Amino acid sequence: MTDAAQPATVSLATRHVMQANKSENTGPELLVRAALRQRGLAGYRIHWKRAAGKPDVAYPGRRVAIFVNGCFWHRCPRCHPSTPHTNAGFWQEKFARNQRRDRRNEQILVEQGWTVLVVWECRLRKRRAARTMSEVSCEVRLRPSARQRGQAGTGAPRGATRAPRVIVMGAGTSCYERALRLIRRRAARVRAGGVARGRRG
Repeated sequence: MTDAAQPATVSLATRHVMQANKSENTGPELLVRAALRQRGLAGYRIHWKRAAGKPDVAYPGRRVAIFVNGCFWHRCPRCHPSTPHTNAGFWQEKFARNQRRDRRNEQILVEQGWTVLVVWECRLRKRRAARTMSEVSCEVRLRPSARQRGQAGTGAPRGATRAPRVIVMGAGTSCYERALRLIRRRAARVRAGGVARGRRG
């Protein structure tokens, strides 16, 4: 029986691409989960059905949802993957549906008090993976667990004041990247001060 979302005119090559696509436990997902465990951030749920979109990794107590997006299927705005020329109309509609679903799930989660972290597949390649996972772990740690929120009267963690939102890793908005910019600005001021003192001397 033909899938209602897949026209009968879809080519055999297109069908093979669709069948080969894994929706869960992909290589990038496994990398993210292993890196989180290495950083002492185990205790997550995998494809948790009680959260919109079944996040690839979810921390229900911290209200953090992590989506590990394949660049091809979700249309990464950074690496701009190509669109197949065969059955172009089918692919364009398929990608548009994926993106609409992504935005809808993100909106629902934020409205329910979740922080959504988006990790693009291309940000997990060798030269970028360590930095990307530093960004992810920084954001997860900033969100207090349910027990920490219950102890807020004795001094709530900094993350308790952070509003739920969508954060795309590598887009310059993560806590890790903000901290790096702050360090660089301070270093630049120190260097500038040293130059000024040298000129006066």
